[in-house]
Amino acid sequence: MQRYKIIHRTYYNFSSTVTLGPHFLRLRPREDYELRIESFSLNITPNATLLWHRDAEGNSVATASFAQKTQQLIFESEVIIQQYNEAPLNFMVADYAVHYPFNYTQDDQVLLNPYMQLPDQDTQQQIKRWAQQLWHADDNIQTYTALQRIASHIYNNFTYKLREEPGVQSAKETLSRNTGSCRDFAQLFMDAAKCMGLAARFVTGYLHAPGLDAAGATHAWAEVYLPGAGWKGFDPTIGQMAGTDHIPVAVARLSKSVPPIAGSFIGEPESTLDVGVWVSKLA
Repeated sequence: MQRYKIIHRTYYNFSSTVTLGPHFLRLRPREDYELRIESFSLNITPNATLLWHRDAEGNSVATASFAQKTQQLIFESEVIIQQYNEAPLNFMVADYAVHYPFNYTQDDQVLLNPYMQLPDQDTQQQIKRWAQQLWHADDNIQTYTALQRIASHIYNNFTYKLREEPGVQSAKETLSRNTGSCRDFAQLFMDAAKCMGLAARFVTGYLHAPGLDAAGATHAWAEVYLPGAGWKGFDPTIGQMAGTDHIPVAVARLSKSVPPIAGSFIGEPESTLDVGVWVSKLA
């Protein structure tokens, strides 16, 4: 078991006094048998009324409502977690899904269909041409090996770029530019998995990676549903499976659906945004 402390601070500064609309916060990590929360605190300036709920994906979401106007909005969260995912390769895939290709059972398909929606036809063709260099159609390849080759290929052949602007590049843009952020690489991996007929979803959270340029930012990767093993994380930014150093906060069918903070305000549009994230190991 490894303990981590995550501090996430977000500062909005407005050019004049504004009226704040509701803000939706996805800052609390996803708890399961591999991750437990020891403590969690959330401080907001100005004062806000908080209502918590779990969305359709099981993510913890806080809705912050504000009664007073302000020129500055601050969110500061601090969480200590226990991470038990120390052996990410220690899983068993159902016999029928060990080798690629395979088909999900009918019962699984009912639940997984939303995560299997294919990108547009042009993107499908580009991804299929790109994937031809990773394995041949007649190869007797294991499903895990195929997915790991995609993650490793992105890591070894694409240039990582920390992008401050919001949004996610399409898979076509990442393939043509040969560069992208962790969000962009996760989107490309997701679309590649879907073109294989697999269910894939987007994950946002944190990564303990002192040597990575994005060590002070949130992180994104992808998960694929493997029968018998469940949702397994693949991180093409580092070319590995998600493990102890990955701390998931939210998952979604669409990459644009789970920003850490989303909200609105009424007032002059000029504003500045500063975000700081610190992930540290604890004894």
